[in-house]
Amino acid sequence: MTAEPPLPLPPAIRARRVEDVNGLSMHVLEAGDPGRPCVLLLHGFPELAFSWRAVMPALADAGYHVVAPDQRGFGRTTGWDDRYDGDLASFRQMNMVIDALALLTALGVGQVAGLVGHDFGSVVAAWASLIRPDVFRSVVLMSAPFAGPPSVRSPPANPAALDSALAALDPPRRHYTHFFGLPQANADMLEAPQGLATFLRGYFHIKSGDFIANAPVALGAPGAEALSRLPHYYVMRRDQGMAETVAETAPKPQRAAACRWLPDDHLAVYAAEFARTGFQGGLNWYRAAADPGLRLFSGRAIETPAMFIGGARDWGVRQTPGALEAMMSRACADFRECVLVPEAGHWVQQEAPEAVVGAILRHLRDARR
Repeated sequence: MTAEPPLPLPPAIRARRVEDVNGLSMHVLEAGDPGRPCVLLLHGFPELAFSWRAVMPALADAGYHVVAPDQRGFGRTTGWDDRYDGDLASFRQMNMVIDALALLTALGVGQVAGLVGHDFGSVVAAWASLIRPDVFRSVVLMSAPFAGPPSVRSPPANPAALDSALAALDPPRRHYTHFFGLPQANADMLEAPQGLATFLRGYFHIKSGDFIANAPVALGAPGAEALSRLPHYYVMRRDQGMAETVAETAPKPQRAAACRWLPDDHLAVYAAEFARTGFQGGLNWYRAAADPGLRLFSGRAIETPAMFIGGARDWGVRQTPGALEAMMSRACADFRECVLVPEAGHWVQQEAPEAVVGAILRHLRDARR
């Protein structure tokens, strides 16, 4: 790892390192008075604590102590295994929950007023709030709805069967999570022919509201035929990697330069951080996701007040058929509100921070009552 230059953060946000966090030296961004109620923000892939830069000051101004870590496998947090053949168990969702609890312990925080997770961070936030409602008093899941624990009466998920069904389509397809589990996935993106920064620009663009072809709809019954309706960045052509998939719809330089929510100097942060660390840590999250031990929580629901926020142009909200409906009807015992932000895509806290802050604060006020 090379030296870490200062991040281009708003003045209200401070960075520091917290030691002895479940074996990690965790890099954390903070805003607000540590004596105020805590809001914990968990990023997804391929993001960083930096992804919350536009919402943290406003949450702090509203009277909260806001904490956003670089999670295991990402950014300036160290102590995780970056090998493909390394300790995959450390990236299982239960260990991610322990990471969050250990961070709070190190900070002297006994209870969180609001736990907010985006993308794969939404998965961690869901499990954390389901398992420890005494610590996480309300939860906001963003861009990835939680359908509840797998049933103990059902066999464990069989990713190989889905992959075979997608391979049988014409043309043959592959789910992006299967590609992320392949040994070559890290190099495919890290050493993208178009360059790392250009690859990331394309990846962020294609999943954002700026890509006007994004028009999500409910997919109906799960299965290969339903999933084949997803865009190619979710269900890829089998003969392509992610770098090639993204390159096909990359924004023109003039449009990229005009991106208001991800200017070039902020994109450079992601490029520099992933150039140092690679993507393997984040990819290991996907490889460890199919954990049959999660059936232990079969029949349990999230008991704390819950909200969902997504972008109206985000296919991530619909990529798992029925998940959003399951979250609202049975996975959360106290589901309060679903907010789909108009014209926003997957990176909703970066694309539409004002709308996200407003929704989170409304939820926190409502949860207190």
